[in-house]
Amino acid sequence: MHLKRWITSLVAIPLLVLIISIGGTLWLAVVINVICIMALWEYFCMVLNKDQYVKAASFQILAFISGTAVLWAAYFHVFNMVLDIIVLNVIISTLISLPKFKSDSSVWEIVFKQVVGIIYIPLFLSYIVLIRNGNNGVLWVFLLLTVVFMGDTGAYYLGSYFGKHKLCPAISPNKTIEGALGGLAASLGSGALIKTFFLPLLPWGLSLLFFSSIGIAGQVGDLFESQLKRVAHIKDSGAILPGHGGVLDRIDALLFAAPVAYIFKEYLLT
Repeated sequence: MHLKRWITSLVAIPLLVLIISIGGTLWLAVVINVICIMALWEYFCMVLNKDQYVKAASFQILAFISGTAVLWAAYFHVFNMVLDIIVLNVIISTLISLPKFKSDSSVWEIVFKQVVGIIYIPLFLSYIVLIRNGNNGVLWVFLLLTVVFMGDTGAYYLGSYFGKHKLCPAISPNKTIEGALGGLAASLGSGALIKTFFLPLLPWGLSLLFFSSIGIAGQVGDLFESQLKRVAHIKDSGAILPGHGGVLDRIDALLFAAPVAYIFKEYLLT
């Protein structure tokens, strides 16, 4: 398990570095769009039961289209259109559901889950594109990814070896308070190093609050996805990433951390 986890990371990290630093915002948006579609697919497999999944094809296609539109609205600096896209998605989803309601009153659940999925995955991912589009975007994206992934790694290993007190056993029996604190410490430490060497002008007080907030948001995102998996009675959202599970398993913390990072970057730190 640990070997597969490290092999996957060693392959993925250099590719990610190249895409972010050399590929430019366009290629990053393309990659995020692909990740978004894959994560949405896993999400629907989790939240829809067998009967709903068969009936939800049109709702899923609409989600893929709407999610893609949200991401590219962020890329083209028309983020104000995102709300319009989400509203249109709700209206169209409702229109699709109306003729189906007579034969299946549970169709409203599919609409609800589809709308939540649009907010949870494409909207949250779009903040990464917004960060990359901003001033010094490459560095800030690397900062976000480093703080989140180091926090995730710290929580995983410290929780595995030293965890004794359960954090949220009803949601995720394997997560511990020791792991959560270790992950937060890893987030703070990695963020402090990047700040020291690459962003020395940022105030220390706000920076530490920033790193802590990202770390906490990431752990909340992890627990949110754990709730989805607990309800679906599955261990991983998928199996595409050896040692990591599915795409959604890998980005669950990042989804919640990205909007927090954007808010700090745009309104508090710069």
